[in-house]
Amino acid sequence: MTVSRAINNRAGVRQETRDAVQSAIAELSYVPNPAARKLVTSTELLIGVIYANPSSAFMSEFLTGVFEEASIRGARLVLLRFAAGHTPTTEQLERFIGSGLSGLVLAPPLGESLAVNAVLAQHPNLPVTAVGAYEVPNATCVRIDDAAASFEMTRHLLDLGHRRLGFILGNPNQAASARRMAGFHAAVRDVPDAQVSLAQGDYSYASGLVAGDQLLNVADPPTAIFASSDDMAAAVVSVAHRRQLDVPRELTVVGFDDTTAAVTLWPELTTIHQPVRRLAAEALAIIVDKAQVDTSKRGRPPRILEYELVKRGSTAAVDQRPE
Repeated sequence: MTVSRAINNRAGVRQETRDAVQSAIAELSYVPNPAARKLVTSTELLIGVIYANPSSAFMSEFLTGVFEEASIRGARLVLLRFAAGHTPTTEQLERFIGSGLSGLVLAPPLGESLAVNAVLAQHPNLPVTAVGAYEVPNATCVRIDDAAASFEMTRHLLDLGHRRLGFILGNPNQAASARRMAGFHAAVRDVPDAQVSLAQGDYSYASGLVAGDQLLNVADPPTAIFASSDDMAAAVVSVAHRRQLDVPRELTVVGFDDTTAAVTLWPELTTIHQPVRRLAAEALAIIVDKAQVDTSKRGRPPRILEYELVKRGSTAAVDQRPE
């Protein structure tokens, strides 16, 4: 390090040491390697992205967002993918972080993984952003207000006259799932004649098939089902079609996310538009812009983006339903 400082004429080196280094350079006919110097002095940002999400539609939007932002910002991405329901081991994470990352972007649900955060706690100076997460130590969370969005969608169903409501929960390991359920319950709490049926899902299409059957198998089934993701809502529409139920005349179905899944089925889904692509781009931009100056500081305020209720063809008022 002393030789490097002397060669590059940096402060902190005594004159006699500089003279000794220059003498050795002359004696050895040393010439700096330009390729090696470029590697050492490069300012290129290397940003890691880790994901293990069951929704291909969600991840398509997410990856598009980080790729587009990385291209604009001149950053290089390194991806680490795991199957849904799996998390990286300590060894895998340490090896990934040790590859020279400038920062790390976590796709849901990994931002709230206890195992992942236990490893990240050992690297407090590594900038981390967690998309769709809540209260992650040493990370900036980038998300929407899930409870408010769910409340607004549920109020929309109630305003259409629906009183028998089904709700499909998302991944129980994600705080967003609890927030969406909280918003749903807050909306129905003040409607005395509302009847609620719940079913557990994990945001995947497969879990939506099971949950849809469960909700429609009861003696007095819901007239409207609110699924916590578009993939699960699409599955409910499939279940309804299999049972020869008309959507929306006999069953209203709504989702959450507004991914391609919402517009590639019939009828197209009424859903909450969560700007997944913008959320991912914002998460990457935070790192590139070095917004986290004090990387040892905990409890950074989250970056919350706007959502939108998008009305399409999968909803109908109760008075438009056949007797």
